[in-house]
Amino acid sequence: MPEVPEIASRCAEMNQALPGKYIRALEIKQPKCLNIPVELFQTRIAGAMIETVSYHGKWLLICTSRGWILLNLGMGGEILLTNRQNLPSKFRAIIDFSDDSALVINFWWFGYLHYAEMDALAQHEMTAKLGPNILDLSEEAFSERFRQQKGKVKAVLLDQTRFAGIGNAYIHDILFLAHLHPLRPIASLSSEEIHQLYQATRSGLLPALAKGGAFYETDLFGNKGRFLAEDVLIGYREGQPCPQCQTPIIKIKTGSTSSFICPHCQSDTV
Repeated sequence: MPEVPEIASRCAEMNQALPGKYIRALEIKQPKCLNIPVELFQTRIAGAMIETVSYHGKWLLICTSRGWILLNLGMGGEILLTNRQNLPSKFRAIIDFSDDSALVINFWWFGYLHYAEMDALAQHEMTAKLGPNILDLSEEAFSERFRQQKGKVKAVLLDQTRFAGIGNAYIHDILFLAHLHPLRPIASLSSEEIHQLYQATRSGLLPALAKGGAFYETDLFGNKGRFLAEDVLIGYREGQPCPQCQTPIIKIKTGSTSSFICPHCQSDTV
C-alpha cells in the first residue's frame, strides 16, 4: 500500500508534468471506483485544465479549473503518464489530455477516483475526516496533538483520522527508531519519548521519500522506487538480527495487525 514516501513522490512528479494540460476525455473500466455516475464525471471534467496537485494522507488531490479529481490507490497500483500507443496491459481508468498524452490509473485490488466541486472539497467525506499530514507537522504541533490522543502508540499512528500518511510498511522501523513498543499506551510516554517518536517519524519516512518510494512501487513514468528491501531496518525481517543489538527480530500480534520488533530495544515496560 502506498504511504507518504510514495504519495508525496507521485504528487511532486504530477506537479511537474500535469499543470497546464487540458482534459479531453475520461475512460472508466471500473465504475465502482467513482463517487458519481460515469457520464456525470465525464461531463464535469471534460475541458478542464490541470492547475496543481497536492496530497492529503494517501489521497492525491488534483485541482482543475472545473473542480477536484481525488485519487486513492487503495492497496496499491500505478499512475502512469503515457499515451494511447503505449498503454499498460491492466488499467482501471484513463484521463486523456488534449496533447495526446494520457494519465493511466490502475488499482491492484481497490481504489477510488472521486470528483468534488471546486468549493466542495471540505464536504468530501473520505478526505475531510483525515488528520494532518504527518510530515507537515512541526515537533511542537505533533507533540501537542499526540498528547491529546488515547490508546496504543501504533494504533494511533495508523489511524488516518489522527495522523495521515503512515501505514504498515513504514510503522515498524519508525517505532524501532523511537525505541517504543507498539502496544505502549500513549499516556505512559514521557516528553522525551514523544520527542524521539517525532524524530523517528521523519527518520523512518524521509529516506524513502528521497528515493522516490519503495522498490515495489512505480513512478509516473514506470520507474521503480529506489528505497530497497535492504534499506528496511526491522520491518518484515523476522528472525534476523537487530541492527543495533543483534537480538533476533520477532513478529507479534498487535490488535488486528502484526508488528516486527526487537524485544530488547523495544521493551513493553515503561
